[in-house]
Amino acid sequence: MAVSAIATTKPAARTVLGELGVCLAVVAVVLLWMGPSLYRQDLVFLAATYALVALGMYLPFVLAGSLSMAYSAYAAIGAYAVAYLSVKQGLSPWWGWLVGMVIAAAVALVLAVATRKLSGFYLAAVTLLFAIAFEHWLGDATTITGGASGISGIPVPALFGWDPPRYAQVVAAIAFVCVVAVFIDRLRRSAWGLALSAARENASAVQSTGISPTHLTVVALASGAAIASTGGALFTASVQAVTPETFGLDLVFLAIFMPIIGGRRSAWGAPLGALIVVGVSLNMPGYQGSGELLLAVVVLVILLLAPGGVIGWTQRAFERLVPSRNQDRR
Repeated sequence: MAVSAIATTKPAARTVLGELGVCLAVVAVVLLWMGPSLYRQDLVFLAATYALVALGMYLPFVLAGSLSMAYSAYAAIGAYAVAYLSVKQGLSPWWGWLVGMVIAAAVALVLAVATRKLSGFYLAAVTLLFAIAFEHWLGDATTITGGASGISGIPVPALFGWDPPRYAQVVAAIAFVCVVAVFIDRLRRSAWGLALSAARENASAVQSTGISPTHLTVVALASGAAIASTGGALFTASVQAVTPETFGLDLVFLAIFMPIIGGRRSAWGAPLGALIVVGVSLNMPGYQGSGELLLAVVVLVILLLAPGGVIGWTQRAFERLVPSRNQDRR
């Protein structure tokens, strides 16, 4: 018993160290690219926002196969919770983070229960209508959301009385995305994540084991909504303002493609896809055309040449390279 426990502990420890190494490498590369440029710092903030929304969609969309289009609304809930509680109620922005996560999860739970018998196109259509209706409500609820002009003057969250400078905020945003990515990737490989993926392929087989596929999907939708709300909350720390148009439907469509670009077999594909989306659409030197058009071309090329995304293509290239080295040594 003791020997087997030690044997299973060592691979787990190696996995944790490997994930920590990946996190540190990602942070180092992004910080080196960003440098002191304020424009690139804004791009990193935007990429972190996209990554959190994409990570929120990763659980129900990639693992459960449930395409909900309401994640722009969940991000807006997180943003407006921070804005309303900090500006209009005078509370710490951290309360907005927590309250936004709870409200977004509750809304997703109600929406998931109401649409539990829908799937595919019908689920996407209903949740898309909800996102559109929610955006219009934000523009009409003047006393709560500030109407079309939104809410401005949102304070930056302080840490024990310390107001972090801009650079420290960006570092914290990158670290937070890495922590969420590690959490979701480990959740993907857990018994719960495996059951969720199995329910996507064969719901009746999973239900025969006593596990309800519907409950798994509902939990995934609520958890994903809570994560997406932190993306909206993080965005308010960047621009210190929010309007109803801040989180439009284009965010949801981009978030769908981010795991496809980065790689669906790992939660790290979502933040990697977010970096690629922001880099291609907003930071291509010498390219003056439409960023969305160029992004569409990039997605098409990846789908044709690397269906497993950038991570999948990198893994295949590494697997081909390692055997060749071993043969050379022989």
